[in-house]
Amino acid sequence: MKILIVEDQVLIANHIKNILEDGGFQNVEMAFKLNEATEKLNEFSPNLILLDINVEGQNSGINWAEENVKNAKIIFITGQSEIETMQKAFITNPIAYLTKPVKEIDLLAALQVAKKQIKSSYMIVKDGFDEIKLNFSDILFIKSERNYIDIQTTTKKITIRNTLENIFNELDANIFCKTHRSYVVNSSKITQKTSNSIFINEYELPLSRNCILNL
Repeated sequence: MKILIVEDQVLIANHIKNILEDGGFQNVEMAFKLNEATEKLNEFSPNLILLDINVEGQNSGINWAEENVKNAKIIFITGQSEIETMQKAFITNPIAYLTKPVKEIDLLAALQVAKKQIKSSYMIVKDGFDEIKLNFSDILFIKSERNYIDIQTTTKKITIRNTLENIFNELDANIFCKTHRSYVVNSSKITQKTSNSIFINEYELPLSRNCILNL
């Protein structure tokens, strides 16, 4: 999970970062002004933003989030506790609303909720010496062959050294299913099903008897 802290008070920002790193969250960056936060949003592409509501004046964080944040989840951090402010903040559908001083246990609990809500839409795999960002929507199926994995995409096959179980754990369980001990398929790509096999375009793949699959 990539986390961006947007907080104009340096001591508070560093305190939050220390809590995150002590809790095992290492991919963390900070922004102390909104223009810097916008740059980080585009360059760093965070999954989660810890955002001070009044980073550059009253409700400026809320306004910035409404205008700029499209794909990241938000945890608001503020010294305010007025109902009106909270209601305005809720328009952006935040994961949590934490008041200062931020308590370690409250922040870590909110992060656990965030982890469950944030689902990646891609995985990083090695193709030779290159690292490739592979969108889930481009994967047709994955086949296990001893210590190697064949990932069949819409355009090519990529072979990597890994186990099917490890790869399956990286995928979105709402999209991918294990149809056989050696196969994981993108259920949205299935074009036909029989009693013992499934088809994804021209590919025929085995289907285990105990696999319940609804098209």
